[in-house]
Amino acid sequence: MPFRLSGSKAGSKVSSLSSLVLASFVFTFCLSLAVQADNSVTNIGAIIDVDSRVGKEQKIAMIMALQNFNNNSSNHRLNIYFRNASKDPVQAISTVKELIGGNQVQVIIGTRTWEEAALASDVGKPAQVPVLTLVAASSTQPSTQNRWPFLVEMATDSQEQINCIAAIVNSYHWRKVIVIHEDSSYFADSGLLPMLSEALQNVGAAIEYDLILPPFSSLSDPEGFVRREAAELLRKQSRVFIVLQSSLPLATHLLREAKQIGLMGRDSVWILTDSISDFLDSVDPNLVSSAQGAIGIKSYYSENNRHFLDFKDQFRKNFRLEYPDEDNWGLGIHALKAYDSITAITEAVKTYDSITAIAEAVKELSGNNNSNPKLLLNEILSSNFTGLSGEICFHSGKLKQKSIFKIINIVGRSYKELGFWSSQFNFSESHVEKKGGVVIGVDSMNELRSLVNWPGELDRGPKGWEMPTDVAPLRIGVPGNNSFPVFVKVKHVQKTNEKIYDGFCIDIFEEVIKVLGYPLPYEFVPFNGSYSELVENVANKSFDAAVGDITILADRSRTVEFTQPFMESGLSMLVPVKTEPQMEWIFTKPFTRNMWTVTLAILFYTMFVIWFMEHQSNPEFKGPRRDQLATAMWFTFSSLFFAHREEIKSNYTKIVVVVWLFVVLILISSYEANLASMLTVPRLEASVTGLDWIMKTNATVGCDGDSFVEDYLRNVIDLPNIKTISSQDRYSEEFKNGNISAAYLELPYQNVFLKDHCKEYTVTGPTYSFGGLGFVFQKNSPIARDVSDALLTLMEDGKLNRLKEKWFGPPDSCSNSDANSETERLSFRSFWGLYLVSAAISTLCFLISALQLLKKKLKFCEEHARDVTQIVEGVPNTTNRLEQYFHGGRPKSLRRRSTFNFSKGAETIELGSPPDASQIFRASSLQKSELPEIIEHNT
Repeated sequence: MPFRLSGSKAGSKVSSLSSLVLASFVFTFCLSLAVQADNSVTNIGAIIDVDSRVGKEQKIAMIMALQNFNNNSSNHRLNIYFRNASKDPVQAISTVKELIGGNQVQVIIGTRTWEEAALASDVGKPAQVPVLTLVAASSTQPSTQNRWPFLVEMATDSQEQINCIAAIVNSYHWRKVIVIHEDSSYFADSGLLPMLSEALQNVGAAIEYDLILPPFSSLSDPEGFVRREAAELLRKQSRVFIVLQSSLPLATHLLREAKQIGLMGRDSVWILTDSISDFLDSVDPNLVSSAQGAIGIKSYYSENNRHFLDFKDQFRKNFRLEYPDEDNWGLGIHALKAYDSITAITEAVKTYDSITAIAEAVKELSGNNNSNPKLLLNEILSSNFTGLSGEICFHSGKLKQKSIFKIINIVGRSYKELGFWSSQFNFSESHVEKKGGVVIGVDSMNELRSLVNWPGELDRGPKGWEMPTDVAPLRIGVPGNNSFPVFVKVKHVQKTNEKIYDGFCIDIFEEVIKVLGYPLPYEFVPFNGSYSELVENVANKSFDAAVGDITILADRSRTVEFTQPFMESGLSMLVPVKTEPQMEWIFTKPFTRNMWTVTLAILFYTMFVIWFMEHQSNPEFKGPRRDQLATAMWFTFSSLFFAHREEIKSNYTKIVVVVWLFVVLILISSYEANLASMLTVPRLEASVTGLDWIMKTNATVGCDGDSFVEDYLRNVIDLPNIKTISSQDRYSEEFKNGNISAAYLELPYQNVFLKDHCKEYTVTGPTYSFGGLGFVFQKNSPIARDVSDALLTLMEDGKLNRLKEKWFGPPDSCSNSDANSETERLSFRSFWGLYLVSAAISTLCFLISALQLLKKKLKFCEEHARDVTQIVEGVPNTTNRLEQYFHGGRPKSLRRRSTFNFSKGAETIELGSPPDASQIFRASSLQKSELPEIIEHNT
């Protein structure tokens, strides 16, 4: 059967063939457009400061990047149009318009300042021309990309470098810094100064002074102007200088003048940001010689890869040919950033041209004239490659990679590397030294192995403060008129017209100087005002410090810096004492009332147990009831003082007596010791009961008029009648004259006063605590921290305690505080265990004896019971016998008249008691030989 095609299948085949022909046509058309696109030219506008070192390096690097691309591309070329950045940011607007309108540039690169970049982006926004800025911006807000969507930042924000500066300052505990920057529209717009202030506050530091220098180009006499401004820095105490932003010419003049006037000497610190440090490879050697010992922050980039080495060699050749007048042909980070920016554009242009060609083909076929001019911007933002300056990858319009800074130290003709810093790992010896994929970092710069060569060849970390010298020693104020001269005493020698300073506080300070580890020239200056005024003079910088018995208070700490306290302080009331009169009943005082009660109870209980166990077999404990009670009581009480004469029969009684004698031994020893203490130690009683009595009676209290105590008593405790006393000896006179009823003294002064008046005064009432006694320095002074460390050293090695014993005598040499009488007396709590053991043993012996007695009686009754009648008749007799037992052995017949019959054979005998107890018992018909049988029968 011949093969046939249906109509539908034939139509489908024709349709597929038509589609194939159409696709081939479209592909050929697009390919032709792509080829045409490859023959296109991309115009780039570059706005740089061609007269500056930065602009020269950027220009050479951009030209090299363009030449590399053009040499490797046969169909596409890049043209670049350089324009000089104007000093006026507004002029940048006309420059951008000229490049976009006249030169038809598709992208703009460069700009001198961040403000110029923002203006260029605003102008290029209608034409949708991307602007790549090479300057570092401040920490941008989330709205930055929405406001300038065509702005691309090729430099990381400055927040990272600000954090690096703060980390360096914190490493050496510098607390005050001076910031120097060149006034420019860029600096004012960047917000670097507020960022630095906040970062320093986070590490406990602050900006003491901000030196603003005008633009170098506006100075008619830059050398004289910079010299005058640098001289003003000598008036400041901080010696940590941070050059935050400056042009190279201005920085050169500044460092040279600072060196000449002595600001680059010992204990000075200079920190140079990347605006200067990045040019140390290419600047005039004069700048390096003026900045010896300075710390620099350089942007890190790899210098070991082949690509960089080839670029470096070619760059030096081109730069020397283009600028033969330049002495240094090196390159810095600015050249690398410029080269990478052109590379990012070339990589984007390749993809952009292909996409544009396809878009043009689709537009021709579909008749749609709409295009997407943001394709080039998107391709630039999609860059992801490793450039000469590092990883080029964008996020939100700026580089995604965190900055790594190289910390350098300017030494000799160049600099040495100290380490690296990044927000990811803090300080590190090397940013490539990894352990488990993580860079090994340390928290402080002084933990790095590389030692810093500080200005003035200092062999320790600089204090960053104006340190005293032999020419300008530390001026230390000391109290001139001290109420208690044992702390500070100023003696004037009239013959030599010199002053001699002595006292506990002076000795401590002299020992501190020996421990500091570095020379600290100083001179004492007597001050005759109050202690509060002395502290104020340190705060207003009339004195550099103050040494004396100065109390640490909260309001004082706000204006000055206190050291570690070297002696505790507190405020309490001192009052005269009166000796307690001899009490008639003092012999009862050794024991408390509860103790006496329990002692008597255990004594009577022991007496009862001894009587119960002894009177049934011991004839000494038999007899009438009164005799038995007297014997038991006498036996028990006599054991308190001497050995008893009665002989103990029962073994259980002996056990009870042994335990009781042990209890007696402890009680007598404790009682005698406590009573002897009460009789020999004088008992002092305060004449004033307390603060409530002072308030109620409106009594007058005394205090030191030069200290803060008067204001404290008046404003805090609210005492109305206060009298100030000028010297230590006046307190006793005021008490004796009745001018004051009490005195409020700080704890150190109390100890000194009571040392001489041990038995006359005592301390009563609550104690108000304060911060202790310490030395005073100006706010944020690094010397205060060193003195605090030295004081701790003196405390740890015992030197401070030896000084206290030297001036104040042994501790607790006089103690007249009358403790609570209830706590001095012996209480039941101290002896309850002893009493418990004694009572338990006595009870146990009592129970055993009682059980044995009961068992014996029951057994005896069972053995002699012959019949029920005899048992019944024997019960009264047994009861009568037990009754006699508990009544001292007296028959009931002797206690009351009674008769009973007794039968023996046929004879009946009647026994009876006479009506009178004095009558003698008679039994005429009873034979004597029968009496034992009767008694035995009855029992």
